[in-house]
Amino acid sequence: MTSSSSPALRPVHVVGGGLAGSEAAWQIAEAGVPVILHEMRGVPGVRTDAHHTDGLAELVCSNSFRSDDWEYNAVGLLHAEMRALGSIIMACGDAHQVPAGGALAVDRDGFSRAVTQRLESHPLVTIVREEIAGLPPQADEANGWDNVIIATGPLTSPALAEAILELTGEESLSFFDAIAPIVHADSIDFDIAWRQSRYDKAGPAGDTAAYINCPMDKAQYDAFIDALLAGPKAEFKDWEHVPYFDGCLPIEVMAERGRETLRHGPMKPVGLTNPRDPTVKPHAIVQLRQDNALGTLFNMVGFQTKLKHGAQAEVFRMIPGLQNAQFARLGGLHRNTFLNSPKLLDGQMRLKAMPRLRFAGQITGVEGYVESAAMGLLTGRLAARERLAEAGRSAPLSPPPPETATGALVNHITGGHLEGAKFQPMNINYGLLPPLEAPRQDEDGKRIAPKDRGRAKKRLMSVRALEALNRWKTEA
Repeated sequence: MTSSSSPALRPVHVVGGGLAGSEAAWQIAEAGVPVILHEMRGVPGVRTDAHHTDGLAELVCSNSFRSDDWEYNAVGLLHAEMRALGSIIMACGDAHQVPAGGALAVDRDGFSRAVTQRLESHPLVTIVREEIAGLPPQADEANGWDNVIIATGPLTSPALAEAILELTGEESLSFFDAIAPIVHADSIDFDIAWRQSRYDKAGPAGDTAAYINCPMDKAQYDAFIDALLAGPKAEFKDWEHVPYFDGCLPIEVMAERGRETLRHGPMKPVGLTNPRDPTVKPHAIVQLRQDNALGTLFNMVGFQTKLKHGAQAEVFRMIPGLQNAQFARLGGLHRNTFLNSPKLLDGQMRLKAMPRLRFAGQITGVEGYVESAAMGLLTGRLAARERLAEAGRSAPLSPPPPETATGALVNHITGGHLEGAKFQPMNINYGLLPPLEAPRQDEDGKRIAPKDRGRAKKRLMSVRALEALNRWKTEA
């Protein structure tokens, strides 16, 4: 990439000055392409429910970018990939780091000021304080509106959201989502759990063992219900009031209606036989269903919950077979704003119904500061290369391979899910990357204990990811 100015190039427009939009604008400018960044905060009378300043890349919740360990943590791996690709978000985060153990936490005000100052001082960046009400303006030969990144996040303005809905034919962008926890398949104890579909009913592919089943006896069930009812629950903000409906009741709400309710709902034991003890019928059964095409992630069927995250891990590990469960995502019930991206976006993150529009950040179906910024980084590079390619100065760019954390997120957004399954936002996790066999020996040929093989596998996946990213950078 080069930072040389190219006056003949038309600008790329970025709508939204959060983490994703700021990163996208930086990447475009660093590629030598002019960029106009539109941010509605700073316009008199225009504000959001969550922001407090007019600064770009303002952190509205936590000040943590989570673990910075690239070897054994997927978000740390994403940090490493973004640093390798010249991320402004990571550079400013590193410069304004505050003590947080193994996590990367930042001074939120200093971080936002640094991002704002770097973008304001870049010769190819123009920041316009205005609200884009509705779809971006029509393109002509000079204005550059044929190449737009929408990075408006979970607080997209109503006018723009309504315009997107009308264009795509979707019913809503805002959802009160009932989210069930997702478990890494390789952390499930198959000495206890078994695979079987209820009544051995075959699925579309003829599979009669589509579910993972975790059995409970009466004592285990009663203890689980007690813990579920006693666990601390998340409270909603006034503007997040959620009217429950029976199709997605949190499991603790079902349990409050009667101790036997779950046994006659998502935990009913009928139609299933434990192959290890076929004459004894379980008192209750927790089922898990495959959640991604790789078969590395399984969701807990019917286990949407508003238990606080710390309590969830503790309570759900009471379930036989899940005592060592590792969670790719914990459950929740909250408002979210995102596109049905596998249906609406192509592999270049463009809206199929209007390809001049790319989307980045949380609105695409990723969760977390770092994931949102990573999608801004990628769409910025894709948009810049598209502009350079039309001028004959470069070839178009493909996303990184799925072995990388960045590529895995794109794959999740644009199609790494089961046909017909409901698309749900997700943080980066190793379950989104193509699997590897856990190593049995280390680099020196020494045996790795079974309890340490999962950790060793994560490091192999991280090393593979960075090698694949380096090849992609070189070839691109």
